[in-house]
Formats: sequence, C-alpha cells, structure tokens
Amino acid sequence: MSIEAIAPLAAATGLGPLAATGTDAPAGTGGGDFGAMVAQGLQKLQQVQNTADDLAVDAAAGRLTDVHDYMIAATEASLATSLTVAVRNKALDAFNEIMRMQA
Repeated sequence: MSIEAIAPLAAATGLGPLAATGTDAPAGTGGGDFGAMVAQGLQKLQQVQNTADDLAVDAAAGRLTDVHDYMIAATEASLATSLTVAVRNKALDAFNEIMRMQA
C-alpha cells in the first residue's frame, strides 16, 4: 500500500471553487452554474459516504486488512458532511437575510 498526499477538504469533497467548471476561472466570474456546483458536491459527498460504508461492512465481515483505511474514510466522510452542513447553513442564512430586506 502506498501513501498518498491528503488533498484539501474542498478538493476532496468537490465543493471547491473550480470543482463544477473544470476550468481555471475563479469562483464568482461566471465560470459555472451554482446549482451544478451544489449537485456535484452532493454527489461527491455521497461517494465518500458510500466508500466509508463499504469499508465498515468489510471491517465487520473481517475482510478489511488495514483498519486505518476505514478510519481515514470515516473521518473524511464526517468532515465532508460537516462542511456540507456548514455551507447549507450559510446559504440559508444568506437567503433569510435577503428575504428580510425591504424593497
């Protein structure tokens, strides 16, 4: 088993500014659709969760040779979920603030 560098959380979860566009355009310059970015981030979160679940089943069945693989996947899934919830909360706060603005 080789050791790989750990990518930043934004890149690992697919929620980074360049994730949806695949271009070098920074976020906010019209390089991508916000809805597409959110959908892609949620798909990546689902993949991370599925990987952690599969490794948990393998560990319970005794097929997992390296327990640290499961621990890394479970921690990554937990962090990705926390990041997704934080982004959702900030989006809801922004929406509520816009709704409170007077015309």
